[in-house]
Amino acid sequence: MTANAIEVSRLGKTYPGGVEAVRGIDFRVAPGEVFGLLGPNGAGKSTTVGMLTTTVVPTAGTARLAGFDVSTEPLAARGVSSVVFQDPVVDRALSGRVNLELHARLWRVDATEAWARIGDLAERLGLADLLDRPVGTYSGGQRRRLEIARALVSKPRILFLDEPTVGLDPRIRAELLDVVASLRDRSETTILLTTHYLDEAERLCDRIAIMHEGRIVALGEPRRLREELGDEILELRTHDDGEAALGLLRGSGLAGDDAFAVGATVTVPLHGRDVADTVAAVRTLPIRTGAISTRPPTLDDVYLRLTGGRLADAA
Repeated sequence: MTANAIEVSRLGKTYPGGVEAVRGIDFRVAPGEVFGLLGPNGAGKSTTVGMLTTTVVPTAGTARLAGFDVSTEPLAARGVSSVVFQDPVVDRALSGRVNLELHARLWRVDATEAWARIGDLAERLGLADLLDRPVGTYSGGQRRRLEIARALVSKPRILFLDEPTVGLDPRIRAELLDVVASLRDRSETTILLTTHYLDEAERLCDRIAIMHEGRIVALGEPRRLREELGDEILELRTHDDGEAALGLLRGSGLAGDDAFAVGATVTVPLHGRDVADTVAAVRTLPIRTGAISTRPPTLDDVYLRLTGGRLADAA
């Protein structure tokens, strides 16, 4: 038995034409952990999931699921995992129950055991009253819950959720997050979740890896990643060039290496410095400042510092 549910080492994917979608990433996921891959569209999240689920062939490195190499032991790796892709795969003409039964048969789940699992999953995911209706009559959120139930029928040790809430309206998205949160609380299944929504990562994940241009640029618990920027940050808008203002702040000792500028906004982690004294010192510099405020750091600040772009704008 391996100590990790997922082991990724120097994993990479280069597509024809030299496009490097994933560039030598490393991470480990413990059994029962909820691990998030966070980043904008094009960061390499879905390609990474494709390699881990054996639908995309790696061009470098290795990946193992419960000890099985996804390249040399793909059938065994598939046997311990399941995936909910971005695009729906359930048959809309069939009932929810038939969709689940067919999936159970494909995975050679004993019929009696499958019946019990389907009933349990239907109750847990709020599908009990919908199972005998055609899937075409389901709402988007109901179909997504059925997709998750389908993936869980085979009792996978590892569940991949690839952008599970993409395209859903805010209310349905909130309901689905409740479903995923309940899986976390009531299941020993290891979950790898990809998303570009910061609130999903904060709420659901034990640890996250932030991806940017095919690389992992930060890895850790959401709280600890935020704590690297301290308890409070000062944010100021300048009527001048943001990078020039940042240079003046650093030159005066008011900003460290973890301060950053995006456009006309400069963000300065305070790391215990007095707010009033810092603001007063800023006003003595030849910077034409607009609004100045303080607030706790967020994951978006972590992403901005590392990539120079706002995650919501890049998604």
